[in-house]
Amino acid sequence: MHSVWKTSIRFTLITAVLLGLGYPLLMTGLARVLFPHQASGSLIILPNGQVIGSELIAQSFTSDRYFHPRPSAAGSGYDAENSGGSNLAQSNRTLVTRIQGDIDKLAARNHGKPVPIDMVTTSGSGLDPDITPDNADYQVPRVARARGLSDDAVRKLVAEHTTGRQLGFLGEPRVNVLELNLALDQLPK
Repeated sequence: MHSVWKTSIRFTLITAVLLGLGYPLLMTGLARVLFPHQASGSLIILPNGQVIGSELIAQSFTSDRYFHPRPSAAGSGYDAENSGGSNLAQSNRTLVTRIQGDIDKLAARNHGKPVPIDMVTTSGSGLDPDITPDNADYQVPRVARARGLSDDAVRKLVAEHTTGRQLGFLGEPRVNVLELNLALDQLPK
């Protein structure tokens, strides 16, 4: 019986070291070598070296000059330390009232044009950096007006920053809000 305990303890220690330390260190090292940008958080860095965000985490934009991300229920909004949805059911009166209020405001500003669903619903994490092409198209007139640009010029920029489905069939087409807003700021004035 004594040797069974020794074997069990040795096996536990060896697997803890191999799988608890060795494997994670190996995978982290491989990721840093093979995918350095992604392993470092997919950071967006300006030419002057300033980090302004990540491709993977939404930021709040409220000015009419910028495209707005999906609403966020993460902490105080787009809070990476407190990510998560609201956990309100579709039948919850608070959620229904908030969404209907958002739809009414948006529709009033856009002459009753149908509001894309991702403009009024949060993502599961509250940090989704992407919006649908329909959401971006809905925002084009506001952004173009605020910047003194034509709708066509802004639509062209949206098209340039629309990412298709992964491998041609996974996911949905999407537009990264931070990257699109950076491209807007780089347009000649």
